[in-house]
Amino acid sequence: MQQPDQQPVSNEAREQLYSEFVGLQARHDLAIRRFVRFVMPSADGVDDVMQETALECWKKFDEFQATGNNAKADEFVRWACVIARYKALSWRRDRVRDRLVFSERVVNRLSESALDRIEGRQEERRAVEHCLTKLPSDQRRLVLSVHVPGESVANIARETGEKARRLYSRINTIRTRLMECVRQQLAGEAING
Repeated sequence: MQQPDQQPVSNEAREQLYSEFVGLQARHDLAIRRFVRFVMPSADGVDDVMQETALECWKKFDEFQATGNNAKADEFVRWACVIARYKALSWRRDRVRDRLVFSERVVNRLSESALDRIEGRQEERRAVEHCLTKLPSDQRRLVLSVHVPGESVANIARETGEKARRLYSRINTIRTRLMECVRQQLAGEAING
């Protein structure tokens, strides 16, 4: 607040300066807010810009020069709006940098890629379903038991009298065969596709 060649400002003078600033800021807050809202593309960020403007105005208030008491209010609004303009431009510039905006070409490529993935997942699902139908029902139940609510390897072990550890070993063997079947199925679809 103090220029290098100026004398230190007393606490009393500083309080008087602060009271004057707060009075002007409070009295003209709505006019400054309208200005900020006008220069902003939307209401988003108006409060941020207002806060930054008020802080900057206070930092520079000792530099504010009014020509007379009657003109002080008008000059304060104009002065604060100049600061608000720069703060609004800065806010917008920062937000443009933060935003990730894709071109239409990029959006089209991303959507094509997403559609390809969806189609690939559907082909995989059909291949898995096809290969599961080839399994005997007891093997199908065993391999699906870990994925079906209410079903478990422990239940199957109790029903069959086999040890759970042995059943898990069988599940791994069945999964390996299923994966090979799915690979062959997908390769056949790719050839016939």
